[in-house]
Amino acid sequence: MHLQWWSVLPFAAMLACIAVLPLVPATSHWWERRSSQLGIALVLGIPVAVWMWIAGGWEVVFASVVEYGQFIALLLALFVVSGGIFLKGDIQATPRNNTLFLAVGGSLASFIGTTGAAMLLIRPLLNTNSERRYRVHTVLFTIFIVANCGGLLTPLGDPPLFLGFLRGVPFTWTFTLAREWAFVNALLLASYYALDRYYYAQEPAAAVRQDRDQIVPLGLRGASNLVWFVVIIAAVAFAPSIDAEAIEEGHAVLTDWVPVREIIMLAAAYCSYRFGDRRARFEDNQFEWGPIAEVATLFIGIFLTMIPALHYLDEVAGSLPLNEITFFIFTGGLSSMLDNAPTYVTFFEMAGQVTPAGVPTVAGVAETYLIPISLGAVLCGAITYIGNGPNFMVKSVAESRGVEMPSFGGYMVRSFTYLVPVLAAMVCLFIAEPVWAKALGGVIVLALLANDARLVVQARRLALQDA
Repeated sequence: MHLQWWSVLPFAAMLACIAVLPLVPATSHWWERRSSQLGIALVLGIPVAVWMWIAGGWEVVFASVVEYGQFIALLLALFVVSGGIFLKGDIQATPRNNTLFLAVGGSLASFIGTTGAAMLLIRPLLNTNSERRYRVHTVLFTIFIVANCGGLLTPLGDPPLFLGFLRGVPFTWTFTLAREWAFVNALLLASYYALDRYYYAQEPAAAVRQDRDQIVPLGLRGASNLVWFVVIIAAVAFAPSIDAEAIEEGHAVLTDWVPVREIIMLAAAYCSYRFGDRRARFEDNQFEWGPIAEVATLFIGIFLTMIPALHYLDEVAGSLPLNEITFFIFTGGLSSMLDNAPTYVTFFEMAGQVTPAGVPTVAGVAETYLIPISLGAVLCGAITYIGNGPNFMVKSVAESRGVEMPSFGGYMVRSFTYLVPVLAAMVCLFIAEPVWAKALGGVIVLALLANDARLVVQARRLALQDA
């Protein structure tokens, strides 16, 4: 099967609909309906699936449908279980407390998954900041840190790393990325703290006073759901799923057709929903199905239309200039637009084909290639709303709480303002070899810290003026 460049047009059309239709006055309200989103996803996705079935065989479409099912099952299970846990209380929404919230979420993400950590933290974070006027930046940095960059340390943290684990990458290998994890998240937390101080200084006095007067000690409601979190994590780590590769090759046995992992995860979600603390879920968290329904709907179109996009990428791989830097750029750039899990797999397999003899390898891939592939897939998933499943879920939860989130393009403007410079500095300091690149990375870091300091100074001036 040989594909032309135009085979990626349905995927581009899907992205264009997500980015443009919510902004056009004539279509914005129409797009908000779930039936409209599903209609666009199916109109674009089904013809592509039929075409790929005819051109490449049913196995191509089957593999994508299986990946979609595994993807949604994990997100759904974590969404339901986290929706039954409520961090009760209301601490003061100061920049320090908000930054601690994000730091805890970024640490949890590697061990309960970016989806679990994001869904667990976003609701109490929004509740804590409910009296404040300026909240959008807090949601954005929740996506950057908790829903993406925090999940770098274990295969449980983000789906791409889990797929690497299934392909032979040792479970503990990702701990070797601790340096990059700490660097990126520390700079993002510093930027958030400075930005939140700036906005906090502009909050109306009445809002700050109300926030200060409504302090309630923290506590945990629905703690029994933590057991179901453990069940889901164990299922991800140890339970088998549908073996699409064995089925495609024609030597599958009965057990290869059984999605044991997904059955366990969905059973845990059902038990959490059926037997968990209903007050925590429905009164405190105001649980609703909208966020996960939006992700499931849109990603039907994304998974189906990206089938030819990924195959076209495979075909042109041989003509790409592949090295440590370009592996990060290609993996990261495509992970921000395609789902980062299949993008990781594509470049993982590609790197195995171009790994030179005699170099240190991990699961058959040169370690110097696997590092930028892993970093690009996980960290760059935060650049757009569709780079990683939790991004849309956090956005939807925030909007359901009255936060006016940026459009698709508006979000990218902010990610290129706050996130991309941090990633550029990381590449220069930890991946690139030339001395000039190290120096450039240092300059970027100094510029970021100088901007943080400027915001803090402005915040102090505003506070003095109000005083």
